[in-house]
Amino acid sequence: MSTEITYTRQGDYNLPNLTLPKQDTREIGIWGARRRQYLKKHHKILYYNLLTSCKLHDHLADINEEATEMYEQLVEKFAKAENITEQLKAENQMLWVAKMNNVYNRAQEIVNIEMIHK
Repeated sequence: MSTEITYTRQGDYNLPNLTLPKQDTREIGIWGARRRQYLKKHHKILYYNLLTSCKLHDHLADINEEATEMYEQLVEKFAKAENITEQLKAENQMLWVAKMNNVYNRAQEIVNIEMIHK
């Protein structure tokens, strides 16, 4: 890493040529966006520290990956525990939808508490 600073002349001023380090290209997804909103509203210092150190995107992408994995595991676990199967879906679609919506909402709430609002 070079510490040499170069300047560009703008009128009467020499301005430093500043560049940001390469950013991660992973998507932050819905969970990362929720985490960003939470940090921005409730933990401003942490949010701005991550932002100014160019670590915010990495943090949000990591949270998104972990939260997505946790959500999928919870949905699968809850559906299995409540015996929500493809057979139920074929026999009674409305009951299946109601039960799956309940599972999705519970899993989402747990992920919000455990990952997003920590």
